[in-house]
Amino acid sequence: MITNTASGTNLHEIAPGIYRINTPVEIPGGFGFNFNRYLVADDEPLLFHTGPRRLFALTAEAIGKVLPLERLRYVAFSHFEADECGALNDFLAAVPGAAPVCGQVAAMVSVDDIAARPARALADGEILRTGARAFKWLDAPHVPHGWECGFMMELETHTLMCGDLFTQGGSGAVAITEGDILGPSEAFRRAMDYYAHAPQTGATLERLAGEEPRVLACMHGSAWRGDGAALLRALAHSLASPAAVAAAA
Repeated sequence: MITNTASGTNLHEIAPGIYRINTPVEIPGGFGFNFNRYLVADDEPLLFHTGPRRLFALTAEAIGKVLPLERLRYVAFSHFEADECGALNDFLAAVPGAAPVCGQVAAMVSVDDIAARPARALADGEILRTGARAFKWLDAPHVPHGWECGFMMELETHTLMCGDLFTQGGSGAVAITEGDILGPSEAFRRAMDYYAHAPQTGATLERLAGEEPRVLACMHGSAWRGDGAALLRALAHSLASPAAVAAAA
């Protein structure tokens, strides 16, 4: 469903009750990119990623196609960066009952200073319940980047809100695919490497694989459905290859 024709913002359900809000953009250099936000419809609805501030109105408009904006209760994000949480305070101003949700490190180093209200800071492995849904917070420091980075696993549908992992360029026109996203995402990374290449990257990806995700809710590009554990292990293998090591040097 197109929710805003001028911007091309669109809304698709990628798993039961989980909606991908996608906005295609053009970035300097003249090539296409995209921002995804994920809305979870539940007793206490949750938004994962806000998008940049300039996309706030588009995101709010898309949310309104699923549920009243004022019902939103949690505004969660992977790490402190403009496209993850740039519109956070706009949401907190629009919805007085909403709270930021992030990891404990993010709350300590950034969010509790910047946000209009204190964060619901989740410990590694902590469960946040929104009604019928339960989200497990998984610390992932420096994977792909940011000391405070973490992800959320929705335990009923096994949907991993995986942030900047598997970033794909282009407009993200396909909402969810079972095709190859590792090839396009690795091509994007090699051209503009945004990974920290931390010593624990492989172990962190193996831990995520151990959660056995079935849907990967990527922040940029198509969401993906299939054997998420195998795909995360393939990513770890690619990152450990000599070419990846050379790129990080």
